[in-house]
Amino acid sequence: MNPRALVLERATRPLYWVILTAAIWILLRGHNEPGGGFIGGLVALAATAAYAIVFGVAAARRLLPCAPLPLAVLGVLLALASGLPAVALGRPYLTHLWFALPLGFAEPKLSTVLLFDAGVFGAVWGALAGYVLVLLRDAESAPVEETS
Repeated sequence: MNPRALVLERATRPLYWVILTAAIWILLRGHNEPGGGFIGGLVALAATAAYAIVFGVAAARRLLPCAPLPLAVLGVLLALASGLPAVALGRPYLTHLWFALPLGFAEPKLSTVLLFDAGVFGAVWGALAGYVLVLLRDAESAPVEETS
């Protein structure tokens, strides 16, 4: 076995989770500062693509929370639903609302913006993962030409 391939295999497993954690951090940070669902979804896609390149498409699909298309659809539905609380309060659709969650030891601020960003995260990750995994699957099944 190629020693470089062994190092890549050993590094990719933990790096997948590190990159995915970074994607979620970018998602959570983004509703108040730069970042958010789109960039977080792209970072999650990078983790999925790297895993698929090293271990194959089937292994990468098993790590997704669900199949790519349902992930994208759920993301779009969540983003669309993020505007409904405002409508329920008689405000225009997608008027975002903020509220504090008193926990006793802390009071994190939550908003419907986070729901919207989470939906964008899922939509980007799911849609692009579906596309990238199909491309990588086709590359896996393509015949390899031997060069001398």
